[in-house]
Amino acid sequence: MRSLSLRLYGVLTSLAQPLVRRKLRKRAVAEPGYAVAVEERFGQYDAAAVGTGWCWVHAVSLGETRAAGILITELRRQHPGVPILLTHGTATGREEGAKLLEPGDLQVWQPWDTPKAVARFLDRFSPRIGVLMETEVWPEMVAACAQRRIPLVLANARLNERSLASAERLGWLARPAYASLTAVWAQTEADSHRLVSLGAKVEGVYGNLKFDAAPDPRQLAAASQFRAHLPRPLVVLASSRDGEEQLFLDALKHFGAGAPLPPEQPGVHSIARQVASVQWMMVPRHPQRFDEVAALIEANGFPVARRSTAGAPTQEEIWLGDSVGEMTLYYGLADVALLGGSFEAFGGQNLIEGAACGCPMILGPSTFNFAEVAELSLAAGAAVRVQGMTQAITAALALVSDATRRGAMVEAAKAFASTNRGAAQRTAAAVLALAESAEPVASAAEPGALEERAEPSLD
Repeated sequence: MRSLSLRLYGVLTSLAQPLVRRKLRKRAVAEPGYAVAVEERFGQYDAAAVGTGWCWVHAVSLGETRAAGILITELRRQHPGVPILLTHGTATGREEGAKLLEPGDLQVWQPWDTPKAVARFLDRFSPRIGVLMETEVWPEMVAACAQRRIPLVLANARLNERSLASAERLGWLARPAYASLTAVWAQTEADSHRLVSLGAKVEGVYGNLKFDAAPDPRQLAAASQFRAHLPRPLVVLASSRDGEEQLFLDALKHFGAGAPLPPEQPGVHSIARQVASVQWMMVPRHPQRFDEVAALIEANGFPVARRSTAGAPTQEEIWLGDSVGEMTLYYGLADVALLGGSFEAFGGQNLIEGAACGCPMILGPSTFNFAEVAELSLAAGAAVRVQGMTQAITAALALVSDATRRGAMVEAAKAFASTNRGAAQRTAAAVLALAESAEPVASAAEPGALEERAEPSLD
């Protein structure tokens, strides 16, 4: 029987549907992907989208989808032919997820969390197991899966202090949802303690799946070739968020970038000349901001060279990494990377990819989304922390001028990434074990709507 709180929540999410549609229309103006298959978000699916016995993986956005890709690869290694149903909440997540599909797989939007939309989703697809990536816990979906005895797990789970406080404020809704999950596999012990405090059944601390991602060897090879033609060391602000690009540009201008260089004086150290001897680069986190950041660079008096339209930049230009899926290339090119999301109160970004590429990292003060990974990288000597962007530029200049120290950080970064692997194998084994022990779920779709699957199932 549905609780009073869940019934109230269902009424609120149902009433909010017109607002959701309006938000999607607005988002689609800048990101056309939000206009794709809108009705799927409300539980209305194409007639061809059928099947049963799915291993359903939900990855809300880009970062979660990349983690899901690592898990899916391992699931296929352990159980060849496992049928994957992949869902997302954002356009960038769906675009990235399309690259993971193989024949027999299916990709749709996650339904908005209303009783009717969730029921239509589960009726149509009847997953054998559901895997939510990292943070996505929707009360209606959790309750519906529990009622139908569909195992629903939270994998690569993380919960920072800020999110815990938000969940506790809505404890009447959050606690039953976390408690109803079949299993939770946390990234760190700290995440585990916070999740347990909300009633989650944490079955293991498996580490971060992103450690198991191998850098794209083709991109690393391309970076190596490209570096041979770069006349200066390169420093990149990687996966920057709104506001950080302006901080970066202000710091460069503070040190004299873009202004005429002072005359050289024997024995006199000139930081302006140091700044001019470095190739500076920015890679925004979100593709929809590429044009905005290009305009911002020019508005601050700097010429801009875009990866999408230009070759190697000239000394005066700031290079803009306006491509999707090339972070391995950018980290491979960089002598030092400044971690985006950590210089404003965003909680940082995933720094594991940079470490795996052997790129020394400079972290700002805000890394609460990846707190333990950040501390481990600092302890390993793979990263340094500063308190602001001006200090970050100073630290970057010190590193590019000290080949011995930078070389030690390169090796420390690679070792840090390699010694923390193994989460994918553990998580995939746990998912498959639960799926094999679960009772097959009969579909409630229209009679005759589902045909016998030719692909291997989890049965």
